[in-house]
Amino acid sequence: MKKYLNLFDFSQKVNYRTEVLSGLTVALALVPEAIAFALIAGLSPLTGLYAAFVMGLITSIFGGRPGMISGATGAVAVVIVSLAASHGVEYVFATVILAGLLQIIAGILRLGKFMRLVPQPVIFGFVNGLAIIIFMSQLDQFKTADGQWMEGTLLWTFVGLVALTMAIIWLLPKLSRVVPASLVAILVVFGLVLAFEIPTRSIGDIASIKGSFPPFHIPALPLTLETLSIIFPYAAIVAGVGLIESLLTLNIVDEITETRGRSNKEAVAQGTANILSGLFSGMGGCAMIGQSLINTSNGARARLSGIVAALMLLAFIMFGAPLIERVPMAALTGLMIMVALGTFEWASLRTFRRMPKSDVLVMILVTLVTVFLHNLALAVLVGVIISALVFAWDNAKRIRARKYIDAAGVKHYEIYGPLFFGSIGLFNEKFDVQGDPQEVIIDFQESRIVDMSAIEALNKITERYLKVGKKVHLKHLSSDCLKLLKNADEIIEVNVLEDPTYKVITDTL
Repeated sequence: MKKYLNLFDFSQKVNYRTEVLSGLTVALALVPEAIAFALIAGLSPLTGLYAAFVMGLITSIFGGRPGMISGATGAVAVVIVSLAASHGVEYVFATVILAGLLQIIAGILRLGKFMRLVPQPVIFGFVNGLAIIIFMSQLDQFKTADGQWMEGTLLWTFVGLVALTMAIIWLLPKLSRVVPASLVAILVVFGLVLAFEIPTRSIGDIASIKGSFPPFHIPALPLTLETLSIIFPYAAIVAGVGLIESLLTLNIVDEITETRGRSNKEAVAQGTANILSGLFSGMGGCAMIGQSLINTSNGARARLSGIVAALMLLAFIMFGAPLIERVPMAALTGLMIMVALGTFEWASLRTFRRMPKSDVLVMILVTLVTVFLHNLALAVLVGVIISALVFAWDNAKRIRARKYIDAAGVKHYEIYGPLFFGSIGLFNEKFDVQGDPQEVIIDFQESRIVDMSAIEALNKITERYLKVGKKVHLKHLSSDCLKLLKNADEIIEVNVLEDPTYKVITDTL
């Protein structure tokens, strides 16, 4: 029994009051977000709310990061909006199910470890871009139903309520942490609006949230290769975007809580949640950095907060719609603005002068792509590619060779630095084939042969020595390189006893 408790992390210490109250706060914050993302995708509000419930519940129970919140997200909405417009909601449900299958496969194949390839400047840019998006999305709340900016009393009332919400969230933790400040702020502003009948925009002005339990529904569409060809590209993008955003959010929560989540387990949970979301009339989604930060800032660290948030959201839909629809948007807007301010990595701005220029460029570029294209996967991919190119350029200049001739007249080349496609030019320049003695040893104890370009460089350098009748010995090659050196068998002598073994670190589910 203990084994299974540990599997789902239910054996950890739980502060029930903090978890329940934080879950309630998150549920309130999920409502307008889920509605907004569903409308962005061209779907009904309930499609977003159902997705938030299913995604939040499944990932909270089975996910790899306790305390992280998942739901309907803008990243998924912008991917499926064109599919919803061209083929309808049934194709969206099928796409979400297929995306879930792809995410489960990614988790089973332990692809979560590749998130280690994301450099810190990319994470900074990702987080800062999301913070700006969260902030800018709240500006729409300062508009009327016809899209015009609020004016006069209506504007100042809304601004005042937003400011009051932000002030409570900022000041209350300095006095007491018994109750989450964000929940207190929402209740205080809600109470003032009800007590004094203050005219201001509410959740009900966006859309109704009244509904039933998410209906089970198998997508009604033909099971043909043509259908697969339509939904697969969208499903692949949804799966990729969802995993990238979820695993980056997992890393951020890890840093905040000073614990370590399990990326592959989270990938499987995200996939399972998306499959069930598609089967229960939801638009799918992934981890939500804003709601996750609300949860962790309230002190929630266990799975219970996410479970409570999902169940409370379902309760709002089925039973509490008349009350929840009266919650003022000003309170939720103030909360999300504070989330944006807390999400932004202000420390990254102070390190501009100390960071390499390439890292600053990567961070700014990822932020801009995130903000203007709203494509989180593309932003991260661009950042990783540029970082990789900078890394390759820097390492290409680090190849070194210590040269000496021993008492037996054998010349030694002790190679330092990685040998790969970027450094083979400098590597070839190190050797004096015509002037070297009849026997040469190239020692790779302080080097690493990385790719096929490096293998080809070794073949060519040995061929050059062979043409002038000289013999070459390669020492301290790793076992994986030995398999690739068949073309040079006749002239290569390897010191097998001292060859290092390189192992790749892997994650467990």
